[in-house]
Amino acid sequence: MGLLDRAGGQLTARAEDAEILVVNTCSFIDSAKQESVNAILEMAQHKVTNGGKARRLIVAGCLVERYRDEIQRNIPEVDAVVGTGELEAILEAAGLSAPATPAAAQSSPFNILVSRAASAVHQHSLPINSTEVAPQLAPTSRAEGDLRERQGRFSRAQWEGATAALPEYLYSDETPRILTTPRSSAYIKIAEGCDHPCSFCIIPQLRGKFRSRRLESIVAEAQRLIAQGVREITLIGQDTTCYGEDLGLRDGLATLLDALAVLPGLKWLRFLYAYPNKVTTRLLETIARHETIAKYLDVPLQHASPSVLKRMKRGGTAEVFLRLIEKARAIVPGIVLRSTFIVGFPGETDADFKELCEFVAAAKIDWLGVFGYSDEEGAAAFALDAALKVPKRTIEARRRRLMKLQQKISAKAKATWVGREVDVLVEGESDETDLLWQGRTALHAPEIDGKVLINDFGPHESLVPGTFYRAEITESHDYDVVARIIE
Repeated sequence: MGLLDRAGGQLTARAEDAEILVVNTCSFIDSAKQESVNAILEMAQHKVTNGGKARRLIVAGCLVERYRDEIQRNIPEVDAVVGTGELEAILEAAGLSAPATPAAAQSSPFNILVSRAASAVHQHSLPINSTEVAPQLAPTSRAEGDLRERQGRFSRAQWEGATAALPEYLYSDETPRILTTPRSSAYIKIAEGCDHPCSFCIIPQLRGKFRSRRLESIVAEAQRLIAQGVREITLIGQDTTCYGEDLGLRDGLATLLDALAVLPGLKWLRFLYAYPNKVTTRLLETIARHETIAKYLDVPLQHASPSVLKRMKRGGTAEVFLRLIEKARAIVPGIVLRSTFIVGFPGETDADFKELCEFVAAAKIDWLGVFGYSDEEGAAAFALDAALKVPKRTIEARRRRLMKLQQKISAKAKATWVGREVDVLVEGESDETDLLWQGRTALHAPEIDGKVLINDFGPHESLVPGTFYRAEITESHDYDVVARIIE
């Protein structure tokens, strides 16, 4: 969006008003692929509808890496595709990168935007060979990633139309971006790609080998965001805990957190997606040391049965994970834990599932998501013996059962919040009813955890979204809590 904006594109909130439509897609699991396809088909209707202004439809993201040829063959309304490593190609795909000429201006529906694009290209050297597009010209790698590559982990040979070269794109603090989150919050991607061998996952083939952004670039981006009014920063990546290993850093994430936590004006800092065996003592001590770092750890454990974890190519056991959780809680008092699990992985027996339930009951994880296994072509687990595949009905039954168990754990944990005074970042009216407002504490990651529902504004006539208030928790529910503003 930043590249398009700088080249002359103007964002609109209504697809009906757009001349250029861009659908950014996911290809992680079947439901995500179907949602992406539905969005493409919906936008295609804007091109064929007489009253629509759409002249160009572009499909971007992970679905392109997986089904590049099929998208354009089966949906002829699509004019261009842009993969995960081709972000600079969005300008040409949108018709905004070619120099404007009088003839082109007369024949093109984007004549005004093309004129602005020519000026932007001249001033900012976009889109090719620019530090704004690809600042890290020499891709770095981890030894583990190089080994996995030799073992065929990143192979896309069987994907029709997939490019041979893996994505290498990595943005920097100089890359133009548009902040689409609420004004007080922002995400910063600190790394791209993944080297892990998880047999249920095709992200490495979609996103490429793990690669870290330069620490100085991340700090510079954070400083710019804070200068714009951002007070909450969430660091993301397919695996944030490997950050810096390809750059020669040891405990790179802890080093980065130390650098960001002291930035003036920053109130909350957190990171998402920690790999279990990468959660070091120094990382936990860094979380504990800084007041600005949320006492929050997101570690997708995926399962607790050793046999299932082995087939997942994850490793670990329930005992190992319980020791990690105990260590985290000892070093960081009051830390909130989030995790996700997959049920129904091929070969998962009733005994395996029982072991997972026993682990969840013992671990008492604060925020927990459960996903039914999705059989993805291209993932190693897809090739497992059909006899090992768990019926969909069994998968869904196990998912519901585990979530019901977690519901009781969560309700009991949330009851202990009653009476606490907390800082709440107010987001606005509740998604459920306009009679309540909603917000989050530092122990709630944006969009994925429960909410703080506000039914009493206290001394205030009204509240300002994006503002921090002091509040008292007055009641609790299974996942959400209710609060009144006190100052």
